[in-house]
Amino acid sequence: MTDFKVNFGDLRKKDKAATPTEIAKVDAAGETHGFVDRSPRGRPGRKKSERTGQVHAKVLPHVSEEIANEAIRRGVVQGVIIEEAWALYKTQKF
Repeated sequence: MTDFKVNFGDLRKKDKAATPTEIAKVDAAGETHGFVDRSPRGRPGRKKSERTGQVHAKVLPHVSEEIANEAIRRGVVQGVIIEEAWALYKTQKF
C-alpha cells in the first residue's frame, strides 16, 4: 500500500495579472452577452441606465429595508415608492 501524499505547493494562488489583450478579449466576450461596464471611472456610484434612465441611489441600510418592506406590503416595486416620495417632495418644495 502506498502512502497518501498531498503536494500543497500546487495549491498556491496563481498570478492573476492579465495582459491588455486578455482583458480586451474578456470585455468583448462580456459585451456580446450584454454585460457592459456602466460605472464611470473616478466617480462613486453607478451612472443611470441607458435603457431605462433609471438612477441607482445609495441609501442607508435601514432606509433601504423600510422601502423594500413597504413595497412588499403594498405589492408594488420599490421604484413606485420612490416616485411617490419624489412627487410628495415636489409638492411641498415648490
